[in-house]
This record gives sequence, structure tokens and C-alpha cells, in this order.
Amino acid sequence: MTSTPDTHYLKTSDGVYIAYQVVGEGPVDVAMAFSSQEANVDLMWEDPEWRPFLTGTAEFGRLILHDRRGTGVSSRNVPVPNLETRVADLLAVLDEVGSNQPILMAPTEPGAMHALFAATHPDRVSGMVWVNPSARMAWAPDYEWGLGPDVYKESVRQSQYWGTVEFVRTIADWRAAERAGIQPGAMTPVEHDRELLNLYARINRNTATPDVALALNKLVWETDVRGILPAARTPTALVVGSADEMDEEAQFLASVMPNATVHVVPGRAGVAVKQIMAITRELAGIHRSAPMLDTVLATVLFTDIVDSSARQAALGDRAWKALVLAHHERVRRALDRWRGVENDTAGDGFYATFDGPARAIRCALDIAEQMEDLGIQIRAGLHTGECELIDGKHGGLTVSIGARVASTAGSSEVLISQTVKDLVAGSGFLFEDRGEHTLKGIPENWRLYRVAEAGG
Repeated sequence: MTSTPDTHYLKTSDGVYIAYQVVGEGPVDVAMAFSSQEANVDLMWEDPEWRPFLTGTAEFGRLILHDRRGTGVSSRNVPVPNLETRVADLLAVLDEVGSNQPILMAPTEPGAMHALFAATHPDRVSGMVWVNPSARMAWAPDYEWGLGPDVYKESVRQSQYWGTVEFVRTIADWRAAERAGIQPGAMTPVEHDRELLNLYARINRNTATPDVALALNKLVWETDVRGILPAARTPTALVVGSADEMDEEAQFLASVMPNATVHVVPGRAGVAVKQIMAITRELAGIHRSAPMLDTVLATVLFTDIVDSSARQAALGDRAWKALVLAHHERVRRALDRWRGVENDTAGDGFYATFDGPARAIRCALDIAEQMEDLGIQIRAGLHTGECELIDGKHGGLTVSIGARVASTAGSSEVLISQTVKDLVAGSGFLFEDRGEHTLKGIPENWRLYRVAEAGG
């Protein structure tokens, strides 16, 4: 290719414009995602490290690219997107270009979004290629491969130079180490070509403004997708380099992802174009018709009226019936507003499912607020996990956990599990730690959080 491909726009249901490109032809679609530091569909073709991946993929398949909202040439004047929003935007792009089951390809950070997409929409993915995979960026006592708080503080300090040659020297140093097949700390200082630094800086500036970059960085450090990886059942290639020092982490991810395989390539994976192209071609051979779905990732929401028996006794049957019908009407209106699916209704309780945890939380808060006008209070509980599809409805342990979380909530409380909290980083919610709880009939202890504030 000698020129930049045509860029097109689609308008999402909430009015945001997403820039996308479709390049090449072939028997398989490959949807590739860029990192948060370098992402502009118009300029990435000039990047000497990214271009071989783009052209190499377009040689055997149909390459699909898009800029996440808030960055690149997509709408800039919008909040930085959380994982749920990014999944919805990717789905909108695939629908727009008529891609039914692409292979999803990404480096570390956007690969987490692809994992959530595959778990939520298993019928829309044929495979994943995740280069240098990581379930979370930050270190935790139960995730030793994460980076410490000092690394985050340094990234915040460096962000004040965003878009400058000084900032992109770090990128240039990293890439030089990749080409040399070593870690950056082992690299002898080199003098980088000034034109190359100017190019990196231009891409950097045209990816995001400094404030957006800082917000994206914070979101990445708060995100944790460990809880949903067992539900990402699509065939997945986890690619690491022999010099990347990520083999142990990749093996852990493969142990919890049902159809994941670790591929160790020579040197550093970030520049292993030929090997990753070969892995992707091999994965394309697995391309298959839509599977018969028996499991799917979902967020379950349970609600019920607090002290319902006492209220019924005080009101009498006729007045209670009228109150319950008004309650049902408002709950169903909230479910429609936040795209929830009613699975069951029993007495004064509702059980609904969502394909996005942030919308499920907002729906629960909406329901709680709606009940104030009726003079009643509800309690609500949410959990995200893999659900069994039984006669078209969601069932299994995830549903039982959601019900137990709800039973733990107090009046007007919306309680969520740790998994839900990890998935809604960047959504503007504030949470109050309610500590660990034993949920009746559910193994292990569960850390729960009260939604304290809805945010923006």
C-alpha cells in the first residue's frame, strides 16, 4: 500500500461518531485495536512498527480498524470510554461493515476489551490474538505480574510532557529495545532519529490531548478482567516473546481461559510480525459457523421491595396489589431505558440480565429512585459472570450469586460484587467497601461494595 486508506464514520446510538477503516479482502475478517498511547486510523499507517502488522493482515484478510471514542479522529468531546462502551462501539463497527465473526487482534491493554467482547458476544467472534496479554495492569497480592504504584506515579509524571519529543523518547527507547530483542533496562542509550521522534510525537498528539491521555491511563490502571476470562471461550492465541518476561503470566491466563494457547515467539512479541501473521492465519483456519450458545457472560440484577410483608399487612390486599402493579410498571420502564432483559418476576421481586455492568448499575439506581415516589424502598444486588442458557433464560451459579448479593443489601442499597466493580472502571461510580461476606450456599467469601454515587 502506498497511501492511507479511506476513513469512514458511523454514528452510535448515543450520538458519538466513530472513525473506522476497512482494508483488504479475504476469507477472514480481522478487527485490530490500537493502544491508548498510539491510536489514529489516519496516522498509524505511517508508524514503522505498526504498518507491517496492518499491511500484513490486509494481505490475507479484511482488516477492520477504528478509533475509540475520545481519541484519534473519532468524536473527541466525549468522556473516555469504559470497557462496556468500547465493546458496544466495536459491535457497532462490526455491524456497520457486515462482519459477523472476525478474529480480534490487540496488544496488552485493548486485548482486555476484546476478552470482554468475546465473553459477552461469543457468537460474534471466531478467535482472538492477544499479544503480551495481561488481565490487569496494577500489581495486587493475588496478581504478582502487575506493575507497582511507583510505575503508575511515574507515568502520571511523564504525562505532563504528553505529545512532546521528550515524552515519545520513552516510546522510541521501548521500541529500540524490542528490535534488539531485550528489555528496555538492558538497552544501551541510543540517539534516535529526529524525524522518527517527530512522527511519534505527531501520532501521540493526534491520539489524544494530555487530559484525555491522563484519564485513559487512570482507567487502564483500575481495570481488571480476571473475573470474566473463564467466560471467554473463543479460540485464543496468547502471544509472548522469549525476551518479554511474560510467559508465566500468559500461562496463568491460559489456565483460566477454556480455549487459550500460549505461543512463545523468539525475541520480543511486539515486533514479531511474521510469527504473529502466521499464528493469525492458523487461527483463521478455525473460522467456523456460529456456535450453539449454551453459556454467555451477563450481569444479573435482583431487586425486591424491603419489608414487603409488613407493608402488605398494613395496606390490605387491594391497596397492596395497586402498589405492586405501579412498582412493576416502573421497574419495566427502567429495564427498557437501560436495555435490561426481564428474566423472571416473583411477587415483588425482579430478576433481569444485562450485557453491560455499568448499565445494570444505573438501572438499579434508577429503580431505587423511582420507588421513592411510591413511598417504598427496594434493595438490589448485581454480579457479572458466565450464565448457562436454559430454555432461552440465564441460569447457573452466577444467577445464584446475584440473588445472594441482593439478599445482603439493606434498604435503598445497591450492592455489587468485586467482579462488577473491576469491570466498570472509568464509569464515574463511587463505591463503599462493605467487606467480605459469606453468601449462603456459595463457596468462599465474597467482597461486596455499595454504590455510593452514580457519577457522570
